Amino acid sequence: MTATAQKIPVSVLIPAKNEEANLPACLESVAVADEVFVVDSQSSDASGEISQKYGANVVQFYFNGRWPKKKNWSLENLPFRNEWVLIVDCDERITPELWAEIAAAIENPDYNGYYLNRRVFFLGTWIRHGGRYPDWNLRLFRHQKGRYENLGTEEIRNTGDNEVHEHVILEGKVGYLENDMLHIDFRDVYHWLERHNRYSNWEARVYLNLLTGRGDDGTIGANILGDAVQRKRFLKKVWVRLPFKPTLRFLLSYVFQLGFLDGRAGYTYARLLSQYEYQIGVKLYELRRFGGQLNNAPQPATPPKTLTPTTDPATPSDSKAYDSVGS
Repeated sequence: MTATAQKIPVSVLIPAKNEEANLPACLESVAVADEVFVVDSQSSDASGEISQKYGANVVQFYFNGRWPKKKNWSLENLPFRNEWVLIVDCDERITPELWAEIAAAIENPDYNGYYLNRRVFFLGTWIRHGGRYPDWNLRLFRHQKGRYENLGTEEIRNTGDNEVHEHVILEGKVGYLENDMLHIDFRDVYHWLERHNRYSNWEARVYLNLLTGRGDDGTIGANILGDAVQRKRFLKKVWVRLPFKPTLRFLLSYVFQLGFLDGRAGYTYARLLSQYEYQIGVKLYELRRFGGQLNNAPQPATPPKTLTPTTDPATPSDSKAYDSVGS
């Protein structure tokens, strides 16, 4: 019997909300895992029923509006029966080849976690260029050793209840797996835009933190000589200070990172990334200039001074003055 035909001693964590379109394929791809948790945020669709049909444990998460968000809460509170946890989003798939590699990797006592590379599919095309591949994410780790970083975005509204672009801070040695996981969203462009509208709220606050010199405490840190994620964070500190970022984002993705090789999908993706960058810029300006609102609330007008008439007979000039006040 092969390794992937057996239950692999890994607990899978899937954060979800209204994901009935993506959950069946996701859950099928993790069926070989010993344990699966779907952490739901009171979905109004059939997400809960679908998860139970596939034998997953469904847990409801009630967001307090600040911290922790869903993944860190789950790492702290779920009763995992395995040492290793694999975090998978609903629009991601774990291939049999990757499962076989995972089964072998968790037997190595020298490592506490592994980065997984991700293939992003958009409009039916693998976005292999444009800066989207490789796309390393620390998703497999000993659950007691890792937690998601806090980038100081708690007070920003409408960013969702789930860590998306935060990264895991892990104690111990980290490795890299060779086989890719697949990112295939079965929903439409509307949902892509809706999701990135939330992400841009979050990104605007991250940009502001970088521009105002917020420290790296509680984060993975920025290091040009570090791992792939730390190098990317270092470059982001430079990026936030550049002018014309929407135009630069398109040129970087479509031209310099060869996004044009991905055809129509690569062009569309680069244009959407440019739009996303523009949204971040507008929301950053909104944060800096108006405190996160479209406009500042008007200040109450100073009430006019009350004129107290004297007991002296009014002169023609006095009458004229009162008439002008009353008009």
